Amino acid sequence: MPTAPLDPKTVLAVDPWLEHNVDQIVRRHDLFRKWKDTIDEIEGGYEKFTKGYEKFGLNVGPDGSVTYREWAPNAKEAVLIGDFNNWNRISHPMTKDQFGVWEITVPPQRPGVCAIPHDSKIKISMILPSGERIERIPAWIRRVTQDLSVSPVYEARFWNPPVDMIYKFKNKRPPQPKSLRIYEAHVGISTSEHRVGTYKEFTENVLPRIRDLGYNTIQLMAVMEHAYYASFGYQVTSFFAASSRYGTPEDLKELIDTAHGMGITVLLDIVHSHACKNVLDGLNLFDGTDHCYFHEGARGRHELWDSRLFNYGHHEVLRFLMSNLRFWMEEYQFDGFRFDGVTSMMYHHHGIGTGFSGGYHEYFGDSADLEAIVYLMLANDAMHTLFPGCITIAEDVSGMPLLCVPVPKGGVGFDYRLSMAIPDMWIKLLKHKRDDEWDMGNIVHTLTNRRYGEKSIAYAESHDQALVGDKTLAFWLMDKEMYTNMSDLTEYTPVIARGIALHKMIRLLVHSLGGEGYLNFEGNEFGHPEWLDFPRAGNNNSFQHARRQWNLVDDPLLRYKYLNEFDKAMNHTEDKYGWLAADPAYVSLKHEVDKVIVYERAGLLFIFNFHPTQSFTDYRVGVEVPGEYTVVLSSDEKRFGGFENVVSGGSYFTTPMEWNGRKNYTQVSSASGGEDRKESLSGNAVQVYIPSRVCLVLARK
Repeated sequence: MPTAPLDPKTVLAVDPWLEHNVDQIVRRHDLFRKWKDTIDEIEGGYEKFTKGYEKFGLNVGPDGSVTYREWAPNAKEAVLIGDFNNWNRISHPMTKDQFGVWEITVPPQRPGVCAIPHDSKIKISMILPSGERIERIPAWIRRVTQDLSVSPVYEARFWNPPVDMIYKFKNKRPPQPKSLRIYEAHVGISTSEHRVGTYKEFTENVLPRIRDLGYNTIQLMAVMEHAYYASFGYQVTSFFAASSRYGTPEDLKELIDTAHGMGITVLLDIVHSHACKNVLDGLNLFDGTDHCYFHEGARGRHELWDSRLFNYGHHEVLRFLMSNLRFWMEEYQFDGFRFDGVTSMMYHHHGIGTGFSGGYHEYFGDSADLEAIVYLMLANDAMHTLFPGCITIAEDVSGMPLLCVPVPKGGVGFDYRLSMAIPDMWIKLLKHKRDDEWDMGNIVHTLTNRRYGEKSIAYAESHDQALVGDKTLAFWLMDKEMYTNMSDLTEYTPVIARGIALHKMIRLLVHSLGGEGYLNFEGNEFGHPEWLDFPRAGNNNSFQHARRQWNLVDDPLLRYKYLNEFDKAMNHTEDKYGWLAADPAYVSLKHEVDKVIVYERAGLLFIFNFHPTQSFTDYRVGVEVPGEYTVVLSSDEKRFGGFENVVSGGSYFTTPMEWNGRKNYTQVSSASGGEDRKESLSGNAVQVYIPSRVCLVLARK
């Protein structure tokens, strides 16, 4: 059945401001419909088309035979070579069909026993029209390994473990979280030691931390195999291979299954925006041409990333990429994806030298790469059709309208977008502004400036902000004093007190006001010092900054524990009240002189005092719903490194008088809170003290 055309009224119902661009949105949807209908008619729909990995690459039959298929249309001859045939370039020739697909079936050694041994090395050898012989790693290979003592070039392995070695999943996928609390993690840096961490270590040592902190989702970086460790996983060479640096495919399956058993959703950081330009162990020049998987010439190259760009308008490239998504969902039981580099994909200029003001003319017209946008529409539509619980997140800085609207409504189909302006704002404030120069209105605007109805993931910092050349928020706040004054046995200096206070306030403000999901990069929850820098020639291949110093938070004498405890309390409070899944907040106060921000969300009242020196008594704040309120979270508690001027608990009553646009008000006065203060309250005035650099969350009793 043909895909239904898009009614322009459907688009305008989502966003009336798209009136002048609706024709272009209908046009791109028509291109999507054409591709989807072609896939339905020729390939049997998404179900079959996205299972390309069962046809291409190396697949074992029930009798032990191995069938290998590879798309390499430019090759004139092709031979399967490897350890199994002593690298004989004649003995196992392949045949080519009309679509440029080469094929060979290697019969079993004996019934049920493959002639190609498990974990043995393998390649495809091809002869080009020029007579040149080239050898490549199979494009759909599921396991590659690297021996840096011999060469940085990866070698393909035939991964076909015996039955007793194959990991068997024990746990079902957890239901899709209503509130996404994401822990962004990199397996390799997840050890305190000066080396690459492993999947098994992450499973045993890091998963329990994530669970206890209250995160319900993990976003795993650098899983797809990449030749250069320092690329942070963004120069992918083998798209179907889980990185062998950290262990075996079965180890990764165990990690994901264990997370599921803890009720944790696992997302893969997927890189379909570009590919490593490596030839010997990548997709570049795969069949000897510049255009096998990529655009040829300048359009097929990213000038800043020094990498290759996919030809999203080619049938076989779509099969490869969409099957890649399905493979990670099926084979490893991932629950969804964070798509890297979406801005680069959606525009011909790739965002290079281009600023986005929010004007709708910037998103449509000649600058839009319709082939790439249609691929993203197909990818989202396919994954949400095949896996209704699948979560997709777009890394987009442009603010593309309809990015997080379902494809049938004219959207690109993502569930969430990353709010990339938020971390940039904090870095700029900490670098260039004194505390008394912070603009409350601009902070609130940046945190709330998102398209209504399109969900966003907010974050104070991710891996990007900590890369070499920059540093973590904690290090911006406390810098060198983190080396000398993070022990409870040392002076609680003004720098450390300020840093710990603002670190907590920034994170709660972003968590509760900035979006419909929250993300934290591993280690930053406890104020990890310094920055990230992977082993490379420029640092003498040092692992000093390519690890997580868990010993800092585990030491009871160090102040890192205060930030860790606050992060835990913040997540567990959200889990109880669900502000991320609630409607956007109503901000009733942004006071530039007092440096106070007040807002309500999910029935909670949030109060922030960013003033560097001034504490407030008898400070009136508006609240819509009347009643008796109590403090459910205070950053000033001793267990969070505070001074206990305000603690959780207490009974506070509203007064029925309009204030700051709300029907009632609460009056802030100098009291520590708690049941013992209830008898001293007069009338309906609510008495809660808001000290300098403290944030409070109040809930109705």
